Amino acid sequence: MKPITQPTLAELTAEAMEWGRKPRRRGSWYVTEHMVRAMRAYGWTIVVGALGQPILYLLGLAVGLAALIAVPIPDGGREVPYLLFVAPALLATAAISVASEEFTYPVMAGFKWRQYFYGFNASALSSGQIANGVVLGAAARMLVTVVAYWAFICIFFEWLYPGAANFATSWISIVIGLVAGLAFGAPLMAYAGALEEDKGQFALVQRFVFMPMFLFSGTFYPLATLPLWLQWIGWISPLWHASELGRVVTYGKTVEPWLLAVHVTYLLVLTVGGVILARRVFTRRLAK
Repeated sequence: MKPITQPTLAELTAEAMEWGRKPRRRGSWYVTEHMVRAMRAYGWTIVVGALGQPILYLLGLAVGLAALIAVPIPDGGREVPYLLFVAPALLATAAISVASEEFTYPVMAGFKWRQYFYGFNASALSSGQIANGVVLGAAARMLVTVVAYWAFICIFFEWLYPGAANFATSWISIVIGLVAGLAFGAPLMAYAGALEEDKGQFALVQRFVFMPMFLFSGTFYPLATLPLWLQWIGWISPLWHASELGRVVTYGKTVEPWLLAVHVTYLLVLTVGGVILARRVFTRRLAK
């Protein structure tokens, strides 16, 4: 019978380091899993919103505004039905709307009210992984929303305007919508993470950032129809850049190559820059 031997201190240390390295390798996904599981508390809201929003918006426009605007909209060298013009913008808006929810109060809750970010940080997870997990968790919800939106658009327009939309490329609008949501949400996440107190800042963001962006970014009409002193809102808005890209892949809007590059670059710069800034804010905040 073999004698029972006690592990040495070096063996125990090596084992502990191995257990610590595992969360380090997959830490972002652990945080993502937590954020997604937490969404189950309002899961029906997510499902109803993802399915109901496109139905209400598109049916409302079809019965109301589009019934008055019977003339096709000239856009990018071709004429398209009004509903087809607004559909890519509404898809991007849905992703940005989700971002405005997931990157505001849930972030503040993690630092101030429920303080679960500090619990994460007390483990082997790094502050950067916590920030990454929050981004990925919100992206998962955005993905559900834009996929549902795109699927309804496919069904809706194939029924109303057969052949008007190019469904072979329109699926790329899912990726565009996701990036648009992150381009708006990542900087907002950095801002929310830096707040110590809730004094109505998020309500101001909704009223004076999200709503003007929604109304003046070429969502319901071409941006060029606005006076020049209002067009700048669209130029700096991730919604306008995403809407233009969505129109390119949905019905083949003609866009100059340099402008196409500007749209893509702008969205990526906002996304990557926002995530980097958010990681720094999380690192500074969790070090307190």
